[in-house]
Parts: sequence; structure tokens; C-alpha cells
Amino acid sequence: MPLISEKGLQMPESPIRKLVPYAEDAKKRGTKVYHLNIGQPDIKTPQVALDAVKNNDIETLSYARSEGSEIYRTKLANYYAQHQINVTENNIVVTTGGSEALLFTMGSITDPGDEIIIPEPFYANYNGFSKASGVTVVPVISKIEDNFALPKIEDFEKLITKKTKAILICNPGNPTGYLYSQEEIEKLKKIVLKHDLFLIADEVYREFAYDGLQHTSVLSLDGIEQNAIVIDSVSKRYSMCGARIGCIVSKNDAFIKTAIKFAQARLSPPTYALIASEAALDTPQQYFDDVKAEYVERRNTLVTELKKIDGVKVANPKGAFYCVAELPVTDTDDFAQWLLEKFNLNNETVMVAPASGFYSTEGEGKNQIRMAYVLKNEDLITSVKILGEALKQYNS
Repeated sequence: MPLISEKGLQMPESPIRKLVPYAEDAKKRGTKVYHLNIGQPDIKTPQVALDAVKNNDIETLSYARSEGSEIYRTKLANYYAQHQINVTENNIVVTTGGSEALLFTMGSITDPGDEIIIPEPFYANYNGFSKASGVTVVPVISKIEDNFALPKIEDFEKLITKKTKAILICNPGNPTGYLYSQEEIEKLKKIVLKHDLFLIADEVYREFAYDGLQHTSVLSLDGIEQNAIVIDSVSKRYSMCGARIGCIVSKNDAFIKTAIKFAQARLSPPTYALIASEAALDTPQQYFDDVKAEYVERRNTLVTELKKIDGVKVANPKGAFYCVAELPVTDTDDFAQWLLEKFNLNNETVMVAPASGFYSTEGEGKNQIRMAYVLKNEDLITSVKILGEALKQYNS
């Protein structure tokens, strides 16, 4: 029998999606499932984006340009200028979601066996992308006790080797909701300049910074133009997860030229999604103000309710729409599956994402979960009530 590749066998399952069959079985049994496991907002997509697809007069659905249309990239550059990021359309490569942007980036800057340092917990698919690219993730652990703040620079420096090519951060963070301060970004700037590394920032949650805090992009800093790479996406910003449009942004011409070769190899991003994304850039600021206010209210509700449960420790997110909670259990993978297979309260249960999949260090995060506050307040309250009752029964 032909053998599967070692790379394929080592590819990790998604902690977000691997429990889907159990959730579907629960629904078939008539159990309502509250989905806190995935960052799929219930916020409406801007109507201007939907109308652009609905009302277009395309007669032939042709290929788009490999790096995205010049019109879209120019509008993107204007959008970034509003966020103190001065780039041109030639600094941008449009991708099929932020996922492809990460794959193109890893493919452009690393060779098999190279290393990327990532503060953990981190977006679970970084593990998969690195495995697919033959890259070794070198984790530097951040702690819930510190609200998942940037680890000490000394912790980064002792991990740097001749194989280290980059430091990768998510800001604001998925799964933690942590928002790196300008001071923390400046510290990273110093270390990548000192060791001649790339600094990759996954900034897809840029708009969602709370409590009067401001997001600092790595591309807003002077002096690291050749080091800084931004990963971006329309998925969360405009509640357009299904559009699968992202981009890479960098002032490093050699990197952009290399990334375009990867873009050419996959031909083009999807045309209809490009049309929607271009139109979405005309979304008025009030949309973001309203969405941000909604997420702040939901965050406050979720964190307040979680703190009422004995034995639960919860980080306080300052951005994005996730939080990590530490539960009084030894294995949240087992607990999350048990919630779907064997527990319900008034014929309702919750689906959460076990946090171990957001780490690459073996054994870390086994008592943590990620929760996405993408549901209405009343549903969040109900979900946490179910979680509290489930913990009592699970631990009895």
C-alpha cells in the first residue's frame, strides 16, 4: 500500500474544527449547540460589499491579476494610509485569505529546516502552515498570569540560532486577545534589527482594539522597512470570512517579487471575492465604531460571567474577539468532546476550542480553552451557565 508523507502525518488537526463531527451529532440528537469555538462573527457583512457582487454585470468570470487588481491594491494602500501605514500598491500582494498570505510568506523567506520564533499560545494554523512549509516553530511561552503579554526579550534572544529567519506575532492576538503596546513592538524592532530577522505581524484584527488603546503596526515604525511583513485579511474586519481574500504588505521589494511568484503559481485570487473586498473598503467608519462597541460589551459579559465560576481563571482581552480561560480540569480536549457527546443542560450545550492546539510546546494549554465572543450577550450568558454546570458534573 502506498505510504502517506511524513509531513502529512505530522500535520496537526485544527483544534477549532476537529470537534465538528461531534457537534453535528449533537444537533442530530436535537441538542442546541452554542458555538464559541470559531471566530465566525454574527455581525452583518457591509451591504456595499454584498451589493457589489449582486449588481455586477460580468459576462465572463475571468482570471484576476495574480497579485490582485491595481484598483484594489491602490484602494488598500489608501486604507493603510488612514492607519499611519504609508505603502503603495506595489507593496501589496493579494492572496486567497490570510492563510495563503502566511504560506506565501513562509515559502518566500524560509527553506526546509529553518526556524520561526512565535510567542505562544498562537493561532493554531501557524503549526499547520509551518509543517507544510518544512519550517520549525520555536515557541516562546507567554503566560495567562501576565495576560499573555510579550515575553522578555531575553527569552527570544536565547532561542535565536543560525536557522532563525523570523519572529511572528499576531496583533491583536488570536487566541488571547492580547494587544501589543507600541513599547513592545519597539522591543521587537530592536531584536530583529540586531539579528537581521524578518518581523511578521498578523494584523487581521487591527480594527478591534479596546479600552482606548491603539493598535501599532510593524509597518508604522521607521528603520525596519526591509524586515517588516504584515499579514492581513478582510475576513474579520468586514465579517467576510467566506470571501477568502487576504494580502501580504511589505516594503521589501525582493520579498514582494518572490511572493508574486507564488501568487502566479496559483494563478489568481477569486474574482467575485475581489469585487466584494474592493467595495468593502468604502464601508463608513460608523460600521467599525458600532461593531467595536458591540464586541466590548460582549467581552465584558463573557469575562464577567466566567469569573463567577469557581476555579476558572480568565485573561482580559484588549483586542480581537477571543479570550483564553483556564478551567479546573486536566484535559480540555476530553472535556470539550464530552460537552458535545455526553452533556446537555435543558437540551443545550456549548462548543469550545481546546487550547492545547494553540501551543507547539508539548503539554502546554491542556487545562485551557479559547472562547470566541461572537454571539449575542444573552447567548453568551447562557453558554457560560451551561459551562459552569458542565464543570460541576464533569468533576463530580
